[in-house]
Amino acid sequence: MYPVARSAAWRYARARGKFSPLRRVGGLQERVLPPVYGRAGSLIWLEKRSQSSISESQATTTTTTAQTKSRPPKDEPPPPRNKRRFLIRATTTTLLTLLAFSLGFAMAAAPAYSTALEVANPPTDEETLTLFIPTTRDIATIETQIFSHPLTQSLLADPKYIASRPHLKIPEALRAQNLTGGTLLGPDKIAVPPLQFTTPDGSKFISFQWVGHGLCGHPGIIHGGLLATLLDEGLARCCFPALPNKVAVTATLNVQYKKPAMAGQILILRAETTKVEGRKAWVKGTLETLGEGMEGRGVVVTEAEALFIEPRQAASMRRVVN
Repeated sequence: MYPVARSAAWRYARARGKFSPLRRVGGLQERVLPPVYGRAGSLIWLEKRSQSSISESQATTTTTTAQTKSRPPKDEPPPPRNKRRFLIRATTTTLLTLLAFSLGFAMAAAPAYSTALEVANPPTDEETLTLFIPTTRDIATIETQIFSHPLTQSLLADPKYIASRPHLKIPEALRAQNLTGGTLLGPDKIAVPPLQFTTPDGSKFISFQWVGHGLCGHPGIIHGGLLATLLDEGLARCCFPALPNKVAVTATLNVQYKKPAMAGQILILRAETTKVEGRKAWVKGTLETLGEGMEGRGVVVTEAEALFIEPRQAASMRRVVN
C-alpha cells in the first residue's frame, strides 16, 4: 500500500505543482498543513499519513486488549445432550450384555459343575449299598433275592470283604457313556446294579448280577459276548487293588464256555488274582448260577483267564469309577 500511495502523491504533486493534504472531519474537509510545493510536499504528506496509520493501529490494538481483559472468562460449554445419551446407552448396553453372558454361562456350566463335583466327591462304598431304589415290584423282588441269600449275608458279615456297588459312583450324567454302568442297566437287562465284594489286597472278588431276557443272543440264552464282558470287568476289578495305581487295561482274555447261561436268573462271578509282577496281574475266574446254601455253588457256565497291565501313565489317567 505504501509504494502505491507514494506513487500517487508524486504524480499528484508533479501534476499540480503543489500538495496540500486534507482530512475529512464530520463530512467536511479540513486542511492539515499549509501547501507544500513539489517533491517535498509529497514526502511530508506520506510521513504524516504513515504516523497517522501507526497511531490508529496502536489505538485499535489497545482498545481490543482492554476489551479482552475486561471480558469475563467463559466456561467450557457442556457436552451436547445427544453425546450424553449415547454414552449412557452404550454403558447400559455393555453392562446388560455382560450380565446376560454371565447368567448364560452359569446356567450352561451348572450341569458340568455338578458332574465335576460328583466325580471329585463320589459316594463311599458303604453309601452305594443304599443308593439304589427299585422302581417296580419285579426289580424289588430281585433286590430282595440277592440280599437275602445266605452267601450275601455271610459276605456282608465277613470283615475280609468290602461290599459296594461301584457303578453307582458314576455321576448320573455320565452313566449313559458307560456300558455296564448305564447302557446295559435296565428292567429286562441287568435289572439291578451288580453287588460286589472285594478284598483290600486284590486277591479275591465275588459279584452278583441279574441277567434279563433283553441280553439274549438266542431266545432265552444270554449272549456269549455279554458273558465275556462281565468276566472282563469282574476280573479287572479283582486285581485293581493289587496294582500300584489301582487301574489297568486288558492285555489278554481267554474265555471258555461250559454251559448255556439262561436268562432271567442271578449269576455269580468269582475271581482270584494268581500273580502280580510290577504293573502286570494275572487273574482267573468263573461265572456260575446261584445255588442254594451258604456257598451258593451252582453250575459253572463260563471260565476265563486274563492278563491286565497298568498303563505307564496310570497316575494321570482320568477315572470315573474307583
